[in-house]
Amino acid sequence: MENSSSFVTVRGGCHCGAVSFEALIDRWEAIDCNCSICRKKGFIHLLVPPENFTLLKGENILKTYTFNTHTAQHTFCSVCGIHSFYRPRSHPGWFDVNINCLDNVTLSDFKIRPFDGQNWEKNVATIQQSSGNN
Repeated sequence: MENSSSFVTVRGGCHCGAVSFEALIDRWEAIDCNCSICRKKGFIHLLVPPENFTLLKGENILKTYTFNTHTAQHTFCSVCGIHSFYRPRSHPGWFDVNINCLDNVTLSDFKIRPFDGQNWEKNVATIQQSSGNN
């Protein structure tokens, strides 16, 4: 981690190392969603605006899975299958980083807030308001 004023630069990526990224973060709060895909992937969400996310390596390795409205772009490494980040439906244009895929950072570094994604339509505004993306 590298501190840049109030922001911290974190790095992360997939298991095999084919995909890597860095993100500037200023909030140590993450979201634990109980929807079917997040629960099965073990994805713990850290929402990052596009100007604070840089894909360092692996653009040509990434594959994308979509379902339902096809708005969310669930990217994963085509080599090891790890979902280290994606483009979320709740914040189109942003990146959603899986904090389980960050280097030198642990879950205990974050305040984890539960989100009822099983009832996504009813609850999505709570995520959008808390990140300043309406």
